[in-house]
Amino acid sequence: MRPYEELIVDIPNYPKPGVVFKGLTPAFADADAFAAMVDDLAAHFADRGITKVVGAEARGFIVGAAVALRLGAGFVPCRKPGKLPRTVLRESYALEYGTDVLEIHADALISDDVVLIVDDLVATGGTTTAMVRLVRASGARLAGLGFVMELAFLNPRAAIAAETDAEVFSLVAVE
Repeated sequence: MRPYEELIVDIPNYPKPGVVFKGLTPAFADADAFAAMVDDLAAHFADRGITKVVGAEARGFIVGAAVALRLGAGFVPCRKPGKLPRTVLRESYALEYGTDVLEIHADALISDDVVLIVDDLVATGGTTTAMVRLVRASGARLAGLGFVMELAFLNPRAAIAAETDAEVFSLVAVE
């Protein structure tokens, strides 16, 4: 794996005072770094028989679709409410100040699918655990969860472990 930390930009006081936002867009804009991130995530899960990658709107689409392509798997977008035109499975999750909802098409995953959840970042684990529950509701098997960056100081692995024992893998952990 490569040292991706040098391509992550700290943006103080965004989106609110006291928060240091970790920006990944410079890493996405660097063709070599982006390819390496995708390669490293895909290589880690290459022997798992992944048939579908699920990625959350919006930056999870960027990384997840590229990883799916590398793995020779399909990509399933996990969207905000009202964005998918057919019957959906939906799952709500807690935010700092309320709740939100994610949806996938009800026929996007089948019981024979082996699924990898991919996102650019995992913070508290709320979005991720909602995706885990959607995969479970579909009857597919969750093989793992891959992230470019994990905000480990927020302990997302505890929330994820409460939902699944699937492996969690991150390229960068921020302590």
